[in-house]
Amino acid sequence: MSLARRERSALCDLALVLGEDAPTLSGDWTAKELVTHMVLREHSPLGAPGLLIAPLSRLTAHEMARIGRKDFTVLVERLRKPGVIPFAIPPVDRAVNTLEYFVHHEDLRRAQPGWEPRDLDRADQSALWSAIRVAGRALVRPAGVPVRIRRTDTGAEATLRRGAEPAVLAGMPSEIVMFLYGRDQHRGLRFSGPDPHIEALRSAGLGL
Repeated sequence: MSLARRERSALCDLALVLGEDAPTLSGDWTAKELVTHMVLREHSPLGAPGLLIAPLSRLTAHEMARIGRKDFTVLVERLRKPGVIPFAIPPVDRAVNTLEYFVHHEDLRRAQPGWEPRDLDRADQSALWSAIRVAGRALVRPAGVPVRIRRTDTGAEATLRRGAEPAVLAGMPSEIVMFLYGRDQHRGLRFSGPDPHIEALRSAGLGL
């Protein structure tokens, strides 16, 4: 089973354990609001476009409210299965859902007291690395400075934004992902490069 599918299942399991009012790292969303967002993303052809297209955001908000009136358990069980056809195709699922489900699973985990990073195996870290090498190019744009990332378990590097004297972010892929998605709850990251570039990266308000 792919990392995307396993993270989907784990997120659903944890959501049911924590309950619908549990906090998350997704702004001020509760667990139910987070699950509602993800159900909308995959199951609502009317509401999902507004997640990316600002003029359609009012329709998305309406759909969020409509879907959110459903029972929490019903929403979680609906989320367990991929939605409309593109998400059900394994290569598409891996491409668009690996980071989505990892980050939101961690949003639930890391919003709870006493959280610790998971000990992911090399294959899962590599799946996250492959995904963030692509998605990270858009995520670092607000920083406006050259950025490279380096995974500390293998030494592999990737350029996210070209330029001289980049800010270099080093750590395990899972922690790099959380940082680039704008979460403050991460561990073991190291920054190097010119101080102004590091500061620009750390203060850029990253994430989607």
